[in-house]
Amino acid sequence: MIINKIEIKNFRGIKEGKILVDKVNVFVGDNNSGKSTILEAIDLVMGPERLSKSPVINEHDFYSGKYYDNEISIEIFIEITLIKLNDEEKRHFCNFIEWWDGDNHSLINGPPPSRTDSDSVESALRVCFIGSYDKDEDDFVGNTYFSSTMKSQTNPQIFGKRDKRYCGFLYLRTLRTGNRALSLERGSLLDVIFQLKELRPQMWENIITQLQEVSIAAEPELGVSEVLTSVQNSLSSIVSIEDANMPHIRVSNLTRDHLRKILTVFMDSGTRTTDSDEYYSNPYYSQGSGTINMLVLALLTIIADLKHNVIFAMEEPEISLPPHLQKRSVINVISKSNQSLFTSHSPYVLEEFNPDNILVVSRINGIVKVVSAGLPPGVKAHHFRDNLKQRFCESYLSRKILITEGYTEYDVYHTASKQIQSSLPNKQIAFGLLGISVINAKTDSQIAVLGKYFKKLNKQVYAIFDKQSECASQLINDAVDFCYEGSEHGIEREVVSQVSDEIIESYGIDLVESGAWPEHLKNVAPSTIRSIDQNRDSLLDYFMWGKSKGFLADFIASIPVDKLPRFIFDTIIDISENAKTTQILTETIDGTSTDTSVEIDDHEDH
Repeated sequence: MIINKIEIKNFRGIKEGKILVDKVNVFVGDNNSGKSTILEAIDLVMGPERLSKSPVINEHDFYSGKYYDNEISIEIFIEITLIKLNDEEKRHFCNFIEWWDGDNHSLINGPPPSRTDSDSVESALRVCFIGSYDKDEDDFVGNTYFSSTMKSQTNPQIFGKRDKRYCGFLYLRTLRTGNRALSLERGSLLDVIFQLKELRPQMWENIITQLQEVSIAAEPELGVSEVLTSVQNSLSSIVSIEDANMPHIRVSNLTRDHLRKILTVFMDSGTRTTDSDEYYSNPYYSQGSGTINMLVLALLTIIADLKHNVIFAMEEPEISLPPHLQKRSVINVISKSNQSLFTSHSPYVLEEFNPDNILVVSRINGIVKVVSAGLPPGVKAHHFRDNLKQRFCESYLSRKILITEGYTEYDVYHTASKQIQSSLPNKQIAFGLLGISVINAKTDSQIAVLGKYFKKLNKQVYAIFDKQSECASQLINDAVDFCYEGSEHGIEREVVSQVSDEIIESYGIDLVESGAWPEHLKNVAPSTIRSIDQNRDSLLDYFMWGKSKGFLADFIASIPVDKLPRFIFDTIIDISENAKTTQILTETIDGTSTDTSVEIDDHEDH
């Protein structure tokens, strides 16, 4: 059994979304794109203990916090379609099995019967969660059902806890699961292991009896008993002595549920006690976060070995783990499970996935779209991993992409944006602060190709490039959202032509005097006796020789912000203003608006 389709309506930041998943997938995207919400939605339907929470949902679980409109309750609706059922699962859910067309990802719900004979058609199980606000009770309600029974509104069949355990879904919130993994709370990983082993420890009465006999602060010299006696005497003047007799302290409130929460596994801390050779023990949750995550992984391995049809959903397996353990945790989970769904921001995690299994998540106006990344254009499969960390991972995780023609442009615009940011610290100018990922196309012929690729992934795409032919320029314009075309054939010419005479001469002479000027260009070395045009040509030769070595970016870094080349300055300001405008619009529509508007001060030379 695996999840094939997820449909979500009005849940948290998602107004609407339909997501298709495979046996193994990793969701990537910028923050607040909806990755974790997708996993939370699955858990709301399939998590065995999820409905034990009271209330099941609250105001914040509704899209934009809106749960009531014109006397009509707005429903949260989440539906999961499960396929690849084995014979045992088909027998268990026999009354709710339907036919699913895998080619169209749709239900077959009518004649002719021969439609079910296709190789793409298989048996499936649909389950759903429906939640809403009950005005009469002034509370929020919700439950899970077999979708096939929802046609009969009078008697929909509950998809219960036992059915959910049969499906074997486990949701691992990396930052939260570890805090209770080795407790005995209901739904903890240790509790899941006990359930799978059909262990019901009959220890509670014995523990409660022992704890009742534990004396807490009873010694007179501590003074605690004296305070409690004073409390008793004060109460006796108000109520009968039998109602407030003998106040004393105990280690817990002596109920099973409370003990489940406070009973904790201890483990050696690695530090020896001062008076013996034994190690001092700490609660497991006080260990390092990396150790806790590995403990969680160990428990998962046990669970997967006990139950072979586990569906794992795991948030950010990379947290607090070095790269090799990130990879090991992912490989381990995949190998032990029937289906594995992850979210991640780590290139080391993404390296373990086929590009078709990397799902890029975007959310605009509450509508979530999930697109398979696939192989980037011009990149062969065996080169994908080598390119992933350097070129593509950051782009998958960003909402906006800036494509530069080559490495020199990549380096120059990164440098200039940081330089402008440093002079305007209260503004958002640097691309990193704007959530813009910069990618080097390596050649002008790849700009349009990459533009189409990232547009398919629902990214907002900018492009900076040298002067092109009319045809090539039109191709790029059609492929991206915003174009910035230079006036020269080469960024080196663009920069040298727009920088003041004094900066050109000063920088060139400094290179010569510092010994950085190359020997093979000695005959054209800048000097005060050469004309300014000759010095410009010399510096241009130097930058062309040092192309892709960072020489031009070093030059840009030495120029005061108000003396930067006009095209570079104006392009960066325009991109930043545009990016912030679209961000404000998106946040306002999605209901997460914050006032991030800015004013850009013009510099005297611009």
